[in-house]
Amino acid sequence: MASFNKVILMGNLTRDPELKTAPSGSKVADLGLAVSENWRDKNTGENREIVCFVDVTVWNRLAELCHQYLKKGSPVLVEGRLQLDEWKNPQGEKRSKLRVRADTIKFVGPAPKRDNQSAPLDASPRFRADSQTPPRFEAADDANATGEPSGDGLQDDDEHLPF
Repeated sequence: MASFNKVILMGNLTRDPELKTAPSGSKVADLGLAVSENWRDKNTGENREIVCFVDVTVWNRLAELCHQYLKKGSPVLVEGRLQLDEWKNPQGEKRSKLRVRADTIKFVGPAPKRDNQSAPLDASPRFRADSQTPPRFEAADDANATGEPSGDGLQDDDEHLPF
């Protein structure tokens, strides 16, 4: 039987990213994402909102970038897949939690100001979890077979940050 596991969400962070190091040495960050749905009630005419809170996990370089550039309230677009975590609590009861493991994060809010600029650059970087290349401005699928960016990729130094 065929299966497909893809999630695309856009919302705001509910807390600052928490960066940790896994026993394997990999970096991992946990993000809290609030995704809201707004509509007008047909009967009362009132504006209504439902907020869905989603836990997101990011790994390696993507985790470091999220920790460095995002904070509570930052708007992001997350592409990834659902992952079920299962464990036993101290009383021996089985517990489980559904979360999103991010493959791509796109920063959709205003870019933070750089020290030597009065206004931020007008760009929205997109980072991929499996990329070892420095961040780029455009879609994550612009890499050639070696994983190097094709076209105008950014240098890996502070002077060429994506914002």
